[in-house]
Amino acid sequence: MAAAVITLVIRATIIDFYYIGSASMESTLNPGDGLLVNRLAYKSEPIKRGDIIIFDGRGSFLPYQSPNAVDSLAWALRLAGNDSVYVKRVIGVAGDTVACCGPDGKLSVNGHPLDEPYLYAGDKPSEQEFTAKVPHGRIWVMGDHRSVSEDSRALLGAPGGGMISVDRVLGQAREVIWPLDRKRPVGDGTTEPDTASAPE
Repeated sequence: MAAAVITLVIRATIIDFYYIGSASMESTLNPGDGLLVNRLAYKSEPIKRGDIIIFDGRGSFLPYQSPNAVDSLAWALRLAGNDSVYVKRVIGVAGDTVACCGPDGKLSVNGHPLDEPYLYAGDKPSEQEFTAKVPHGRIWVMGDHRSVSEDSRALLGAPGGGMISVDRVLGQAREVIWPLDRKRPVGDGTTEPDTASAPE
């Protein structure tokens, strides 16, 4: 029992482990990858563009519903899955204007084209045109496999406008640790830090 409690505390506060179950982040993260997540990443540092985050989609991607105690315990111990948890890349943070697409076919952040070497081969930055201003306390997220990813674009016009509350972020993806032959650091994916900076 003590070991289970210690495991719960570690997973809830320090380091957690997730399996990738969808293709929305290919080829950065592939179905079946086991992902190490740092729960402490944003306790002292802000969320940055390019970060790959794990977040609770209730209240944004999904209607808000409080989990019961039994479901929460089963999920924490990995005895059951949790369909409300998502993994995406941060494209815009508070104060940013994210838009697609410019004459060059690229996403832009604050009017500057965004270089995205992590995009799935053959995908465009977005088939959907949009302009979104990210308010305080929110972030704009997208999958790397844009043609199959359900992300902030799918929620345009909905309450919150596709923005994810920073309070719902559970941690930062740091490393693929399973299977062993695919073990690798995830990296932060940050590109063009000077030209895509947030407005003063």
